[in-house]
Amino acid sequence: MADDELLGEPDPERDEVAEEFAREWRRTPKVVFSASLGEVPDGVSLIATDAVAAMRRIKADTAGEIEVSGASLAASLGAAGLIDEYRLYTQPVVLGSGIPYFTAGYRPTLRLLGAESLPDDVVLTRYVPR
Repeated sequence: MADDELLGEPDPERDEVAEEFAREWRRTPKVVFSASLGEVPDGVSLIATDAVAAMRRIKADTAGEIEVSGASLAASLGAAGLIDEYRLYTQPVVLGSGIPYFTAGYRPTLRLLGAESLPDDVVLTRYVPR
């Protein structure tokens, strides 16, 4: 597939760095873990059962980093020992509700690797399981 097919049209609102990020993001394989979705967009894999077993296979077959989003998924993968590093982004926005990142029954013991200030007053903290 040619770059222009993969990327669609470049966005004139994005700078060069954002355009490169978009290009790499589109090239990155994506997997959705969901028992309720019937279908996902083209180019996305759907896993409906046994996320832990599926992630074990994905980790064994993947060189490089794997990013996980979603508190429930992260909790089940963390409890199974499949998360090597937690990257928590704190942004000064009051939402009022939501799913806790570390869901009930999963409280990992973590060691701080470091923290970094990002644009828009966001702070990234990085932790590893002890």
